[in-house]
Amino acid sequence: MIQFVNAGKTYPGGVVGLKNVSLTINQGEFVAIIGLSGAGKSTLIRTVNRMIDVTQGQVLVDGVDVMTLKGRELRRFRRGIGMIFQSFNLVTRATVVKNVLASRVPDMNFFSVLLGLHSRKRELEALSALDRVGILEKAYTRCDQLSGGQQQRVALARTLNQNPAIILADEPVAALDPVTARQVMSDFKQINQDLGIAILLNIHHVDLALDYADRVIGIRAGEIVFDGPSAKVTQEILDEIYGGAPVPKAGDEEGRK
Repeated sequence: MIQFVNAGKTYPGGVVGLKNVSLTINQGEFVAIIGLSGAGKSTLIRTVNRMIDVTQGQVLVDGVDVMTLKGRELRRFRRGIGMIFQSFNLVTRATVVKNVLASRVPDMNFFSVLLGLHSRKRELEALSALDRVGILEKAYTRCDQLSGGQQQRVALARTLNQNPAIILADEPVAALDPVTARQVMSDFKQINQDLGIAILLNIHHVDLALDYADRVIGIRAGEIVFDGPSAKVTQEILDEIYGGAPVPKAGDEEGRK
């Protein structure tokens, strides 16, 4: 369970990223966060694993106030939370399976890391993660030979390989074409349904949010202006979230910024 309790974030210079946010996200939910650029979408999800610290209120994960975690405790906590970015953050000269295996480096001893040695069991687990996102046949291909969509699937497999309870995704399909974006969103949906992993995803493409997420959170100027089932999102609600601006969809130039 993730809980935001009157959470706020004010950046240096007085810029407000979040304002009095109170939310509860349960295990197994697939939640999409929508809103204009600069509305606070990235700030919201990055407070969950403390990539960004709140300056007001609390963020709790399974009852633990993440702001109280330090050093080894914080590193151990982050092991249970997968993070996927718009940029794939892969070692492009390495093979796909090597990139997936990299997620287990914190669990290895010094000499195994130094020599790049992985057990057969670990390699099979990495291959299983690749199979789950439909890219097993590329396991021994270098990542720089893959398309953008394939690279994002490798990044997703790498995250799955660390056995997270939560996946945070920060604009994971923004750099992809509409067809590939839907394929990647389908992967997220399947993982959510099959494994019960909570997914908290921020996204510009409103049509993708409505088609794949069970719950939508609309944020405007750091404040939550809508929180409910995706099926209940109306044009009036979108107008409130976006202030009457055009609503970005997959393939729109603005939706891919």
